[in-house]
Amino acid sequence: MKFLAVATSTHRYHVSGHRTGMWFGEYTSFYNVVTRAGHEVDLASIVGGVVPLDPMSLSAPFIFAGGANKRYEDAGFMDTLDTTPALATVPLQDYGGIYLVGGHGTMFDFEDEALKAALAHFATAGKIISAVCHGPAGLLDVPLADGTHLLDGRSVTGYTWAEEKLARRSLEVPFSLEEKLTQQAGKFSAARMPMSKHVIVDDFLVTGQNPMSAAGVAEAVLELL
Repeated sequence: MKFLAVATSTHRYHVSGHRTGMWFGEYTSFYNVVTRAGHEVDLASIVGGVVPLDPMSLSAPFIFAGGANKRYEDAGFMDTLDTTPALATVPLQDYGGIYLVGGHGTMFDFEDEALKAALAHFATAGKIISAVCHGPAGLLDVPLADGTHLLDGRSVTGYTWAEEKLARRSLEVPFSLEEKLTQQAGKFSAARMPMSKHVIVDDFLVTGQNPMSAAGVAEAVLELL
């Protein structure tokens, strides 16, 4: 089966101007688990082209999570991050599932209309929808053909406000993802300890709380298959 991973195209915070982007280990963790099981993963981004990487995700200890360091040293793998297609141009019918990669950049561009349309496509077809950390920002305000919304009555998780404060990013983000998910979903849950693995599966929807949950999201996706 082929999975479509979607990354942010935002490379700077609007407040400070500091660099952000996709959290590298959240992509490599999912990619490694899924491809080792014999499936394929293609990467797209909101506007296409080079995917910006959050510098923090390339520093120790984060770069060693999910084999990110080995992928970073793989020139062929890294080339795929330089030439991603824009999501709006991707033939969605070719994919059996979608994965929204986290990173703070998603908080600024995952309200994209092409992403909403893609998620509605996967939901209507009963295909797997998965997201981790800040990736669930893309699940917000997604209308479906029957007049409901993607998160209606769903159990989900995502990056918490406590984790945002621990990461010292609470003044950089435009909203609290935990608050928005709590408002729109049927139930929001989180691990007792911040930055601990926490994965929620609700029918075809799989969400993970933080970078430590990325491999767990991939494993849950494989179980759904």
